[in-house]
Amino acid sequence: MKTAFECIPCFVRQAFEAVEMSVGNGPQREPLMRRLLHEITEADWSVMPVTVAQRMQRTVREVTGVADPYRTLKNLMNRTALDLLPALTEAMRQQPDPQEAVVRLAVAGNLLDAGSKNRLEPHELEEHLKTIWDLPLAGSPADLFAAAQEAERILYLADNAGEIVFDRLLIEALPSGKTTVAVRGTPVINDATLEDADIAGIGEVATVITNGSDVPGTLLEECSYAFRQQFDQADLIISKGQGNYETLSESTRNIFFLLTVKCPVIGHDIGAPVGTMVCNRGKFAK
Repeated sequence: MKTAFECIPCFVRQAFEAVEMSVGNGPQREPLMRRLLHEITEADWSVMPVTVAQRMQRTVREVTGVADPYRTLKNLMNRTALDLLPALTEAMRQQPDPQEAVVRLAVAGNLLDAGSKNRLEPHELEEHLKTIWDLPLAGSPADLFAAAQEAERILYLADNAGEIVFDRLLIEALPSGKTTVAVRGTPVINDATLEDADIAGIGEVATVITNGSDVPGTLLEECSYAFRQQFDQADLIISKGQGNYETLSESTRNIFFLLTVKCPVIGHDIGAPVGTMVCNRGKFAK
């Protein structure tokens, strides 16, 4: 997916928040913001939005020396999700379709996305999660679980901190011993890294690797050789979030996209309005 006109406000908001989180009111604030706005103005719209975001976040890290500007927010997202987990697990058990319930919960976690305008703040999560059982869901959780049953190797592409706590519930529901979970190789926005996977206890239920990249998505040419091997060998790929969708929506692999539509551009491509929960097999999957 190429950068669209509607992406620009999100880039500006990302720039503002990255500056706030990395330097606050310090002397670097104005020059850094001006530099990021210049990068947005000069951005090549023929590239994917995640590439523009990657370059902006690299600039923030290089100029400020702050390796993980969103770390405090990520910790809050993880802590909020962990605190809610016992009650949510009980609510999930009361749903008539356990497969759909665990998918809904994993997809709902995708709203903890600092890269998106239509997102949840951590303090809003508890109230929203009370509504997820009745929200529209595009796709078929049953098809996902059938594909998982047939697969020998499952690659699960994680997206955000906080969200990864809910991912654990879905990973636990998949056939045991098949799943490898990939997180980002370098901190970028609030995407999950090894630290977040450890906080969520992902290593207790799956093998955990990094993709070796600082793109807020999965651009294979930017990923490590080791990750690309895992990607090529997987019989089933479960892709979480909009960034991974942007970068893999044209893949011909056996891939399921799990996300909440937070952007009209993504919604148009998927064919679902903003707010829809999605569990779709890729359009070009073979």
